Amino acid sequence: MTDYKLLVLDVDGTLVNRKGAVSAADGAALQKAAARGVRISLSTGRVIQACLKIIRELSLDGYHIFYDGALVANLTTGEELYARPISGTVVKDAVEFARANDTYLELYSTSHFFAEREHWSDDIHRRFFRVEPTFTDYNGIWERERIIKAELVAHNAAEEVKVAEFRRHFGRRLRFSTASTPAFPDVRFINITDPGVSKGEALKALAAELGVGLEEVMAIGDGTNDLPLLEAAGLAVAMGNAPDEVKAVADYITLDVDHSGVAAAVERFLL
Repeated sequence: MTDYKLLVLDVDGTLVNRKGAVSAADGAALQKAAARGVRISLSTGRVIQACLKIIRELSLDGYHIFYDGALVANLTTGEELYARPISGTVVKDAVEFARANDTYLELYSTSHFFAEREHWSDDIHRRFFRVEPTFTDYNGIWERERIIKAELVAHNAAEEVKVAEFRRHFGRRLRFSTASTPAFPDVRFINITDPGVSKGEALKALAAELGVGLEEVMAIGDGTNDLPLLEAAGLAVAMGNAPDEVKAVADYITLDVDHSGVAAAVERFLL
């Protein structure tokens, strides 16, 4: 059996269940893996602030992948290993298109979540992700801030139309990936990044920094935005709640998130 040295975990739908919590079994299994010398990193579409509670709860020092792969950083040291922000020109065009089409657009730097107006999703951001919006005029924000990620949210047909229009307009100028969380199954979070961004590319940078071969990496995920991560890792584990296209690329399918699928996979391959 391969001696896996790095475990990379998606968060929502993988580590965080429908109650918005990490199960006791998952937490205990990760502690045991860490005690055996396995490095553990999160790989998530979430922004840094939305991961702080989990990182502290699980005592996860080291590097983590944020913004769907646009940033790899160590929060303990403040070091950025890898960053691929959206170009200022494209941010400007995105703002102008969103305004012209009355599309709600969120922008994220490494420290702030920006919005131009209040929105129904603010409550989810505050209560579930623990991220407070900073309301600001977007004029010139592409010159004032380094925007790592943008985001659209949708929970009805009209909003899905807005998302589709935005995607068609920008095509390959931006990368779009969809994420969800079991706590809000009817809400789609559309991560928007530079076209070269993916969890897989971020993993390659992380593994190289740690001196770990990709064949020594075990990755666990549940969403379509996890596909590049699973395809890059030596051992790809899909959650039981993952869609069929994610399960199709997996080497192993574990239990679902509400039955501590992470713990089951960790116990099978790392302990």
